[in-house]
Amino acid sequence: MKKKSALLFAPLLALAALSMSTGTALAADGDTTTFEANLGAINGSNAAGTVWINLTGDQATVTENVSGLAATFDGKPYPHVQHIHIDAAGVCPTPAADANGDGVISTTEGGPSYGKIGTTLSTSGDTSDKAGLDLAVGGMGASFNYERTFTMNAATIASLKAGKAVVVVHGLDPATLSAAGQAAKSDLVPSLPLAATSPALCGTLVASQMAAMPGGAPGTGVTTQLASANASASPEAAWFAAGGALLLAGGAALTLRRQKFAAAK
Repeated sequence: MKKKSALLFAPLLALAALSMSTGTALAADGDTTTFEANLGAINGSNAAGTVWINLTGDQATVTENVSGLAATFDGKPYPHVQHIHIDAAGVCPTPAADANGDGVISTTEGGPSYGKIGTTLSTSGDTSDKAGLDLAVGGMGASFNYERTFTMNAATIASLKAGKAVVVVHGLDPATLSAAGQAAKSDLVPSLPLAATSPALCGTLVASQMAAMPGGAPGTGVTTQLASANASASPEAAWFAAGGALLLAGGAALTLRRQKFAAAK
């Protein structure tokens, strides 16, 4: 009797193990790393946001949600240029970065903290530093959702992997600045006010514990599907849970067979 039970139970264990090992293989074979950042307000912007980057080789899918930014500029939706900054300390500047004491951390004053532009998070076209000040391809308005897949340059990838890449969203409401800040011109584009190019949001990108960004980047449908079934669990935990469910189902089936066998005797 014990031998028969063991023979019935072994395939169920094997099936559960196969399910769990398949999940691990799917996660590994994609060779995708996810980075994320919580964007905090700078210069009293009162804004907030989140960014996820799925990186497979040099292909990056960036998903970003922001809110609370300056809404209009000259009567039109405010253009918020935004970038991944690299090659510096990899942190966001503190108020001590305001070297000239005008109450505003300008882009150049924040430079030692977050570095130069590595990638422009443009809505279309060029993603290099050359598009860094192109207002036409910035995020527009007080709140926006951004999603784009593009080829990321090697320097930005290196900073990401080193934990030194920082997302900065620029553009402040001039009315929220000090009198000196309102009167000052941009340190990058003198024809614009200081508010237009100064940082409003900042966050350091770190490797995420998630296997894919919320919403699911291309090629991550399995992970997204599992995450939606159990949003609080990691994909690995979801695979183990699936394997455990199979094991429980198998145990129930085995119990039923035992009962039928006992009745037949």
